[in-house]
Amino acid sequence: MASSPSSEQNTSDQNHDPKRPSDHFDSEVPDASEVTQPRLGFVGYLRFFWRQLTSMRTALFLLLLVAFAAVPGSLVPQVTSDPNGVIQYKAENPGWSKVLDFLGVFNTYSSVWFSAIYILLFISLVGCIIPRTMHHVAALRSQPPKTPARLDRLPGFLQTEPVALDAEDIDEGIVAARHVLRDARYRTRMFDDSASAERGYLRETGNLVFHIALVGILIAVGIGGGFIWTGQKVVPVGQSFANTLSDYDSISPGRWFDADALSPYRLTLTKFVAKYDESNSTDFGDPTDYTAYVRTQVPGEKPKNQTIKVNSPLEIGGTQIYLLSNGFAPIVTVRNPAGKVVYSAPVPFLPQDTSLTSEGVIKIPDGLAKEVGIIGLFYPTECGDGTCGAAPHSVDPRQINPVLTMQIFTGNLGLNSGKPVNAYSLNTDKLKQLDGRGTGKAGISLTPGKTAKLPNGLGTIEFTKAIHYAGLDIHHDPTQYWVLTFAVLVFLGLLTGLFIPRRRVWIKAVRRGGKVHYEYAGLARGEDPRLDDAVAEIARRHSQLLGLTIRP
Repeated sequence: MASSPSSEQNTSDQNHDPKRPSDHFDSEVPDASEVTQPRLGFVGYLRFFWRQLTSMRTALFLLLLVAFAAVPGSLVPQVTSDPNGVIQYKAENPGWSKVLDFLGVFNTYSSVWFSAIYILLFISLVGCIIPRTMHHVAALRSQPPKTPARLDRLPGFLQTEPVALDAEDIDEGIVAARHVLRDARYRTRMFDDSASAERGYLRETGNLVFHIALVGILIAVGIGGGFIWTGQKVVPVGQSFANTLSDYDSISPGRWFDADALSPYRLTLTKFVAKYDESNSTDFGDPTDYTAYVRTQVPGEKPKNQTIKVNSPLEIGGTQIYLLSNGFAPIVTVRNPAGKVVYSAPVPFLPQDTSLTSEGVIKIPDGLAKEVGIIGLFYPTECGDGTCGAAPHSVDPRQINPVLTMQIFTGNLGLNSGKPVNAYSLNTDKLKQLDGRGTGKAGISLTPGKTAKLPNGLGTIEFTKAIHYAGLDIHHDPTQYWVLTFAVLVFLGLLTGLFIPRRRVWIKAVRRGGKVHYEYAGLARGEDPRLDDAVAEIARRHSQLLGLTIRP
């Protein structure tokens, strides 16, 4: 049988290479086209995808993807936190808002695509943590490894000057090595002529704490989000708010919100103090502090006088009450031609600028000959010296020269249609304007305590005074302390994983030429710039105990 060319080549190489054993034989390299890879099958593919999903690289990628996917929730108003903002956004962007609504951007954090990333991240982290935890527990229970035969090949190698020592002296040196290593917080394992030690398992513990805390945050935010709710309430000075569902101006409930579980309490706004900068000419009139003074009453307890500031919420009944906004609420009284009061209440006006030029709406559906809607502008300090230009406005947020101007409309206000109506806006498309711009009649302008007649003999309107109001945001989040705890653990675990080195150190007695010297060396897992210094410090302490000298 003729030999193949490859066999002849192998024989030729063998004959011309003196380093090869005489019985060495190179196998033939098979053709790549003849190699048949085994099929993974269904279970094999499942195992492959599971390993890819539970890899640390995938977990980090999904974590970055969650952060990226959360960006639309901060750029676009959300239904759960700002329903009025969503309505306004859709009105201002009718075309673009349809695309965003289809993609679920107005409900970013409960959308299908965000939930999918969230769940995949949770599975990936859990799949990473479980095997790593089992491996770490096994490592904690294991003993330090045997001392290598050649310490001079390892980083930080040092040795003492050789001296004549007997067996008893060597034993004492190894015992001293154990004390030095244990004082340096190393786990030790003793051998006849050496000591093996290791430390830094807290690094992996920190890594596991970091990832477990991330899972804790995911669980707290994911499950706890269903119990979170937020409500808003505007409270003028002197009025009260009760923690009942019907008393909120608006509320954004979580998935598992239970109105019957609201803790009963009452809050009365007794005073509101706004402080403004009066010393700096460039920042004159800028706000420096807002304080809402409130009296709270919880059933079975005495009333308490407390305060709410912008960055200092009030905690009561399992809720946090934040001072969200403030402004003025003119007290307006409307009478019919017979002098009977048909409307009297403080009406919160929304600030339009830093000087608190404010706009508000008054709706009077009953008591007059027609339904009346009023659009008003309140100026805490109207510029009335002729230097304000064509459009009047306020020049100071304090009440120095308060003026209330109004335009009167009549027609169907839509309050009996059964559809929700924005209390802070008035749709004038189907209403008749009785005075003001474009009618030939001057609008009504009042100062505190003054009264004016309504057009067409509808009655009279009086502006009593303007009082402050506080816009309160009531927030209930039973998971916030859990999230805070897990966030602290994330930070501590990250610090531990970054700054605690994982290293091994050995001390060995070596007999050579009738004398004995001690060798020191270490080995780090990963980057450890202080390994040489750590080995040098252990060598210094051990050699001093034995009265030996380290070789230069």
